[in-house]
Amino acid sequence: MSRTKSSQRWLARNARDKYVKRARQEGARSRAIYKLEEIDRRDHLLRPGMTVVDLGAAPGGWSQYAQSRVGESGRVLALDILPMEPMVGVEFIEGDFTEQRVLDSLIGHLGGKPVDLVISDMAPNMTGVASVDQARSMNLAELALDFADKSLKPGGSLLIKTFQGAGFNEFHAQLRRRFEKLVARKPPASRAESKEIYLLGKGFKGI
Repeated sequence: MSRTKSSQRWLARNARDKYVKRARQEGARSRAIYKLEEIDRRDHLLRPGMTVVDLGAAPGGWSQYAQSRVGESGRVLALDILPMEPMVGVEFIEGDFTEQRVLDSLIGHLGGKPVDLVISDMAPNMTGVASVDQARSMNLAELALDFADKSLKPGGSLLIKTFQGAGFNEFHAQLRRRFEKLVARKPPASRAESKEIYLLGKGFKGI
Protein backbone atom coordinates (compact mmCIF):
# COMPACT_ATOMS: atom_id res chain seq x y z
CA MET A 1 0.00 0.00 0.00
CA SER A 2 1.42 3.39 -0.99
CA ARG A 3 1.90 6.00 1.71
CA THR A 4 -0.15 9.18 1.73
CA LYS A 5 1.60 12.52 1.34
CA SER A 6 0.89 13.36 4.98
CA SER A 7 2.46 10.11 6.20
CA GLN A 8 5.47 10.71 3.95
CA ARG A 9 5.90 14.17 5.48
CA TRP A 10 5.64 12.68 8.98
CA LEU A 11 8.28 10.06 8.21
CA ALA A 12 10.61 12.67 6.72
CA ARG A 13 10.19 14.96 9.73
CA ASN A 14 10.70 12.08 12.12
CA ALA A 15 13.92 11.11 10.38
CA ARG A 16 15.26 14.64 10.90
CA ASP A 17 14.08 14.96 14.50
CA LYS A 18 17.08 15.28 16.83
CA TYR A 19 15.09 13.86 19.76
CA VAL A 20 14.13 10.77 17.75
CA LYS A 21 17.81 10.26 16.89
CA ARG A 22 18.83 10.80 20.51
CA ALA A 23 16.23 8.31 21.76
CA ARG A 24 17.58 5.66 19.40
CA GLN A 25 21.16 6.32 20.46
CA GLU A 26 20.37 6.24 24.17
CA GLY A 27 17.93 3.34 24.13
CA ALA A 28 14.98 5.46 25.22
CA ARG A 29 11.46 4.14 24.75
CA SER A 30 10.36 7.29 22.91
CA ARG A 31 11.31 10.90 22.24
CA ALA A 32 8.70 11.91 24.85
CA ILE A 33 11.19 10.99 27.56
CA TYR A 34 12.99 14.27 26.92
CA LYS A 35 9.87 16.34 27.59
CA LEU A 36 9.67 14.95 31.11
CA GLU A 37 13.43 15.22 31.57
CA GLU A 38 13.41 18.89 30.58
CA ILE A 39 10.50 19.72 32.88
CA ASP A 40 12.09 17.79 35.74
CA ARG A 41 15.37 19.64 35.36
CA ARG A 42 13.55 22.95 35.51
CA ASP A 43 10.98 22.19 38.20
CA HIS A 44 12.62 19.43 40.28
CA LEU A 45 9.70 17.02 40.11
CA LEU A 46 11.31 13.68 40.85
CA ARG A 47 13.48 12.39 43.65
CA PRO A 48 14.46 8.99 45.08
CA GLY A 49 11.78 7.10 46.99
CA MET A 50 8.75 8.74 45.39
CA THR A 51 5.59 6.94 44.32
CA VAL A 52 4.64 7.98 40.78
CA VAL A 53 1.62 7.10 38.64
CA ASP A 54 2.09 7.47 34.87
CA LEU A 55 -1.17 7.75 32.91
CA GLY A 56 -1.02 7.13 29.17
CA ALA A 57 2.37 5.51 29.61
CA ALA A 58 2.99 3.47 26.44
CA PRO A 59 5.50 3.00 24.93
CA GLY A 60 7.11 3.89 28.26
CA GLY A 61 9.34 6.93 27.84
CA TRP A 62 8.02 8.79 30.87
CA SER A 63 7.95 5.65 33.03
CA GLN A 64 11.52 4.90 31.99
CA TYR A 65 12.70 8.32 33.07
CA ALA A 66 10.63 8.35 36.27
CA GLN A 67 11.99 4.97 37.32
CA SER A 68 15.56 6.14 36.77
CA ARG A 69 14.92 9.07 39.13
CA VAL A 70 12.93 7.41 41.94
CA GLY A 71 15.28 4.41 42.07
CA GLU A 72 14.80 1.12 43.87
CA SER A 73 13.34 2.84 46.92
CA GLY A 74 10.58 4.39 44.80
CA ARG A 75 7.65 3.04 42.85
CA VAL A 76 6.34 3.68 39.34
CA LEU A 77 2.89 2.45 38.40
CA ALA A 78 2.04 2.88 34.71
CA LEU A 79 -1.24 2.55 32.81
CA ASP A 80 -2.22 2.63 29.14
CA ILE A 81 -4.89 1.31 26.82
CA LEU A 82 -2.07 -0.02 24.60
CA PRO A 83 0.34 -2.80 25.55
CA MET A 84 3.77 -1.85 26.83
CA GLU A 85 6.95 -3.91 26.86
CA PRO A 86 7.90 -4.89 30.43
CA MET A 87 10.34 -2.59 32.20
CA VAL A 88 12.36 -3.34 35.32
CA GLY A 89 11.03 -1.37 38.27
CA VAL A 90 7.75 -0.39 36.58
CA GLU A 91 4.37 -1.97 37.32
CA PHE A 92 2.07 -1.84 34.30
CA ILE A 93 -1.71 -2.07 33.95
CA GLU A 94 -3.15 -2.40 30.46
CA GLY A 95 -6.63 -0.96 30.13
CA ASP A 96 -8.85 1.95 29.18
CA PHE A 97 -8.54 4.66 31.82
CA THR A 98 -12.07 5.86 31.02
CA GLU A 99 -13.52 2.54 32.27
CA GLN A 100 -14.38 2.29 35.95
CA ARG A 101 -13.04 -1.26 36.32
CA VAL A 102 -9.61 -0.13 35.07
CA LEU A 103 -9.60 2.85 37.42
CA ASP A 104 -10.58 0.54 40.28
CA SER A 105 -7.71 -1.79 39.37
CA LEU A 106 -5.26 1.12 39.42
CA ILE A 107 -6.51 2.29 42.81
CA GLY A 108 -6.36 -1.29 44.07
CA HIS A 109 -2.72 -1.61 43.06
CA LEU A 110 -1.92 1.44 45.19
CA GLY A 111 -3.23 -0.40 48.24
CA GLY A 112 -4.54 2.74 49.88
CA LYS A 113 -1.13 4.41 49.85
CA PRO A 114 -1.03 8.04 48.67
CA VAL A 115 0.90 9.15 45.59
CA ASP A 116 3.64 11.78 45.42
CA LEU A 117 3.27 12.57 41.72
CA VAL A 118 0.78 11.90 38.95
CA ILE A 119 2.05 12.39 35.40
CA SER A 120 -0.23 12.22 32.38
CA ASP A 121 0.79 12.35 28.73
CA MET A 122 -2.60 11.01 27.62
CA ALA A 123 -4.11 12.13 24.35
CA PRO A 124 -7.10 10.78 22.41
CA ASN A 125 -6.94 9.22 18.98
CA MET A 126 -7.24 12.27 16.77
CA THR A 127 -10.13 12.42 14.31
CA GLY A 128 -9.03 15.58 12.53
CA VAL A 129 -12.21 17.34 13.69
CA ALA A 130 -10.86 20.04 16.01
CA SER A 131 -13.95 20.39 18.22
CA VAL A 132 -14.22 16.63 18.72
CA ASP A 133 -10.51 16.17 19.43
CA GLN A 134 -10.46 19.06 21.91
CA ALA A 135 -13.49 17.73 23.77
CA ARG A 136 -11.92 14.27 24.02
CA SER A 137 -8.58 15.62 25.24
CA MET A 138 -10.27 17.74 27.92
CA ASN A 139 -12.30 14.73 29.05
CA LEU A 140 -9.09 12.77 29.57
CA ALA A 141 -7.58 15.69 31.46
CA GLU A 142 -10.65 15.88 33.71
CA LEU A 143 -10.43 12.15 34.44
CA ALA A 144 -6.74 12.46 35.28
CA LEU A 145 -7.49 15.34 37.63
CA ASP A 146 -10.25 13.34 39.30
CA PHE A 147 -7.78 10.51 39.88
CA ALA A 148 -5.24 12.97 41.29
CA ASP A 149 -7.88 14.33 43.66
CA LYS A 150 -8.39 10.84 45.06
CA SER A 151 -4.79 9.66 45.17
CA LEU A 152 -2.34 12.55 45.71
CA LYS A 153 -0.91 13.12 49.15
CA PRO A 154 -1.04 16.65 50.60
CA GLY A 155 1.75 18.62 48.95
CA GLY A 156 1.89 16.25 45.97
CA SER A 157 2.22 17.24 42.33
CA LEU A 158 0.41 16.74 39.02
CA LEU A 159 1.90 17.12 35.53
CA ILE A 160 -0.66 16.85 32.79
CA LYS A 161 -0.77 17.33 29.03
CA THR A 162 -3.52 19.59 27.76
CA PHE A 163 -4.34 21.29 24.49
CA GLN A 164 -5.22 24.94 24.23
CA GLY A 165 -8.78 25.42 23.07
CA ALA A 166 -12.32 25.06 24.39
CA GLY A 167 -12.35 24.15 28.08
CA PHE A 168 -8.67 24.93 28.68
CA ASN A 169 -9.22 28.08 30.75
CA GLU A 170 -11.83 26.40 32.94
CA PHE A 171 -9.52 23.43 33.53
CA HIS A 172 -6.64 25.76 34.35
CA ALA A 173 -8.85 27.44 36.96
CA GLN A 174 -9.67 24.06 38.53
CA LEU A 175 -5.98 23.30 38.93
CA ARG A 176 -5.26 26.72 40.39
CA ARG A 177 -7.78 26.09 43.17
CA ARG A 178 -6.16 22.77 44.06
CA PHE A 179 -2.44 23.57 44.06
CA GLU A 180 -0.22 26.07 45.82
CA LYS A 181 1.65 26.69 42.57
CA LEU A 182 0.58 26.24 38.98
CA VAL A 183 2.77 26.78 35.92
CA ALA A 184 2.50 26.05 32.21
CA ARG A 185 5.39 24.41 30.39
CA LYS A 186 6.23 23.92 26.72
CA PRO A 187 9.51 21.97 26.87
CA PRO A 188 11.93 22.20 23.92
CA ALA A 189 11.24 18.55 23.05
CA SER A 190 7.59 19.41 22.41
CA ARG A 191 7.21 20.04 18.70
CA ALA A 192 6.65 23.70 17.89
CA GLU A 193 3.61 23.00 15.73
CA SER A 194 1.88 21.03 18.49
CA LYS A 195 -0.80 22.80 20.53
CA GLU A 196 0.05 20.68 23.55
CA ILE A 197 0.94 22.46 26.75
CA TYR A 198 1.86 20.86 30.05
CA LEU A 199 0.30 22.15 33.24
CA LEU A 200 2.22 21.50 36.44
CA GLY A 201 0.57 21.83 39.82
CA LYS A 202 2.74 21.61 42.92
CA GLY A 203 1.65 21.61 46.55
CA PHE A 204 -1.68 19.76 46.41
CA LYS A 205 -4.24 21.31 48.77
CA GLY A 206 -7.22 19.09 47.97
CA ILE A 207 -10.48 19.98 46.29
